[in-house]
Amino acid sequence: MEGETFSRLGDGSDQMDPKVVQTLQKGLVQVQTILDQNRLLINEINMNHESKVPHNLTRNVGLIRELNNNIKRVVGLYNDISSSFIKSSIDVSSNGDDDDGDDHGSSSCGGALKSNGKGCHKRNRVA
Repeated sequence: MEGETFSRLGDGSDQMDPKVVQTLQKGLVQVQTILDQNRLLINEINMNHESKVPHNLTRNVGLIRELNNNIKRVVGLYNDISSSFIKSSIDVSSNGDDDDGDDHGSSSCGGALKSNGKGCHKRNRVA
């Protein structure tokens, strides 16, 4: 069932590249691990806050910093996962039956990735 989530791209292909699926799954496992750690941090922060013990409240400063850093890591991982998925989708569509030699505006971010590998927020209409 895990692989079923990513089994179709919508372009008629039956399967995604196994390397892409592996990359997506690895990234999602990393995200889940960090989110589990965040749950523990939040529980400890709440207990420290409820205790109102000065030492525990001081400790919360470091715990909240760690929580914020973890959130930044999750955002970065989601960005990497998204970029990887978009790149694989572009690779699959560029290997399709389009033989006219036109890159369909990839230089203007028509392929959903800029030259720096980051996503483009502009959506092109299909004529």
